[in-house]
Order: sequence, then structure tokens, then C-alpha cells
Amino acid sequence: MNVLTPETRAEIERQRDRYPQARSAVLPSLWAVQHQLGYLSPEGMAEVAELLWLTPSEVEAVASFYSMYFDRPGGRHHVLVCINVSCALRGADEIVSHLEGRLGCPSGGTTADGEFTWEQTVECLGACGGAPAMQVDHHFQENLTPERVDAILDEVRAAPASEPHGPSLWHRIAVRLRKAGR
Repeated sequence: MNVLTPETRAEIERQRDRYPQARSAVLPSLWAVQHQLGYLSPEGMAEVAELLWLTPSEVEAVASFYSMYFDRPGGRHHVLVCINVSCALRGADEIVSHLEGRLGCPSGGTTADGEFTWEQTVECLGACGGAPAMQVDHHFQENLTPERVDAILDEVRAAPASEPHGPSLWHRIAVRLRKAGR
């Protein structure tokens, strides 16, 4: 039985057909699965392997190598905090401590209400010029302070579940943060 929707399967096939070797489509295929399911289930990875003509272990090896893929269901929103050199020098430890207290769970945990899963990263998010930085649902947030983190989390939490977390939400959040001077 397939766990992936026909749309997700079609996206994986489109990715596969873009490359001279099907294995080159593993990363975007895993993204497609994660976008649909919220994480990489064993069944979803097996379908990727089938569609890319690979063994399940080849797909699992790629998925387990990268920290951007999740191996278990998480909260409705995912938060990554960079703790690499630039962010660490500009206060990432304070942001991590603040998030632990604010969300009530350690890095790698999910809030009791299921809204947020967060983790500190082990590698750079590539936003050194705006350190300390984090990603919320794949959207960068930079120049963090505890107050700015609170404002971002409040805005994200307030968004209706039915609202897609796309550009319009993030534009609205950016405008509100600018008006508040954060």
C-alpha cells in the first residue's frame, strides 16, 4: 500500500526524470516525502527507493546523513537554531536557553501542545551575517534576541492552522516585527 499521494509520487518521478542518474533525485524526493508526511517514514522512504530504482538502504543512508530530514513526526512548526561559530559568538547559547524555557522542552523535543518541534543545529544555517539565526518552517529569522524569538513564535502560533505557511504569512510576520522595532 502506498503512503504517498499521487501528487507526491508524480513529483518524485519528475525529479527522477530531470537527472541523468535517478539516484541524483534522492534529496528532492526526500523533501517531497517530508513535505507530505511531515517526516520520513520507513514506508515513504521505501516508495522513494522504488521510484528511483534504488534499494531502501541507499535511501535510508542519505536520509540519516542529513539533519534536515526528520525520522519521526514533529510539531506543526519546526524550528532550527544555528549554534555554529558566528551564531555562537553572537548569542546563540542565550537563544537556545530561552527557547528551552519558552517552549518547555529540550532541543529535539516537541511542545506539549504539538505546535513546535525545535532543535539546535550542529552545522551552519548559512546566515552568518544575521547571526544569531534560526529557521522556522524553512524561513530564515536573523538578528535574534529573546524578545524577537518570542514575537516570531507568537505570530506563528497565532496563524490559523488552515493558513498555508508560505510567503504571505512570513511577509505579515516581517511587517509586524518591523513595526514593533524587532
